[in-house]
Amino acid sequence: MNAAQVNIIGGGLAGCEAAWQLLKRGHNVHLFEMKPVSFSPAHKMDHLAELVCSNSFKSNALDSAPGLLKSEMRRLDSLILSVADKTAVPAGQALAVDRIAFSRGVEKQLLQQKNFTLSRIEITEIPPEHLTIIATGPLTSDGLAQSISQALGSSYLYFYDAIAPIVETDSIDMGKVYWASRYDKGTPDYLNCPLSVNEYQTFHRELLSGNKVAAKPFEDIRHFEGCLPIEVLAARGEDTLAFGPMKPVGLLHPQTGEMPYAVVQLRKENHSGSLLNMVGFQTKLTWPEQERIFRLIPGLENAQFARMGSIHRNTYIHSPSLLQTSLQLKTDPRLFFAGQITGVEGYMESTAMGLLAGLNAAAVLEGRRLDPPPASTAIGALAHYITSDDAANNFQPMNINFGILKTLAANKMKKKEKHLLYVGRALQDLSEWMNTLPSPGHS
Repeated sequence: MNAAQVNIIGGGLAGCEAAWQLLKRGHNVHLFEMKPVSFSPAHKMDHLAELVCSNSFKSNALDSAPGLLKSEMRRLDSLILSVADKTAVPAGQALAVDRIAFSRGVEKQLLQQKNFTLSRIEITEIPPEHLTIIATGPLTSDGLAQSISQALGSSYLYFYDAIAPIVETDSIDMGKVYWASRYDKGTPDYLNCPLSVNEYQTFHRELLSGNKVAAKPFEDIRHFEGCLPIEVLAARGEDTLAFGPMKPVGLLHPQTGEMPYAVVQLRKENHSGSLLNMVGFQTKLTWPEQERIFRLIPGLENAQFARMGSIHRNTYIHSPSLLQTSLQLKTDPRLFFAGQITGVEGYMESTAMGLLAGLNAAAVLEGRRLDPPPASTAIGALAHYITSDDAANNFQPMNINFGILKTLAANKMKKKEKHLLYVGRALQDLSEWMNTLPSPGHS
């Protein structure tokens, strides 16, 4: 083996992005992916960079925190963003992709690199040599989880994440639904199922009474607040859904001009539009109950489901006490952690930590020190959140949001204007930080 090799365990978004950043700089990468030898409860495809939940990477709008993070990562030549842009499907202001084309595209790009080795085997112990990036995600296999736990000298934290169902488009009664985007912004990329107050109340009642997948006796269920099952939200009050994922504001019916009491939105899952994802409908209902209850939604009476919702455990480490700002383990700098296992939540957030792990591993190989990106940037704020003492006492998975960026002193102004100030500062600071990076080589 070449002394400059880096092992990467896990071929998800973070692992693939870390590999790309190292390969661009001329380093040898050995990526270990357990599929198709072994699959987690949520994975189905053989390809790398599989999207197991939604096919959306959230907003592209530059005045949003997700949009800012994407802008930064495009500037940093992210492989994941590059392929996502090439395989995008219509989704209004959001970046959504054809998940099969996306995964194939990421894998193809990596396999074309001359310094890249892919081994499809399950790793159950951390390799004893070379720098190693652990990017096994929230569904780390039991064998490797035990090895990681021994290396950390501490137990895991965990929460539960739920997956939304996918509906076959040709099974929907199009006479009862309509295409629209909220406030008519952009193109009408969302299929809206309108509910009257009576329909909504019936649906809400059935969500509460429907049979759920039971937790095992030893499981302490802690849902991530940003991805709550639809029935958990429903239990918080009768109107919680109507003011949340089923909010009808800005979605007037194009024929009547009236606003429904509530709506269920569906978004294209693939380029052809033959599959639609139920937006915000992650669930832990049993499969028979999903079919029964979701068919109460107008237009979905005869819906055929290409994928039912499901529940699975997401695992992450207590990064503030374990990781350096470089994402290296404090007790063993040979080990890096990247992706969702570090305590970030979301596709792009996970990818961003893979990108940083790759840059930092390259810096170690090249005998130089890489300062962390400024906390005024989206990528820097995420890294600061998971490695600083600020959130150590109540550490929970975090999406990117303007609230974790370095506070910007500004007079009272509209939210959008303030967000644009954050964006302007972030991109300027990112540009200055990038000037400290050596130019990448070519593989």
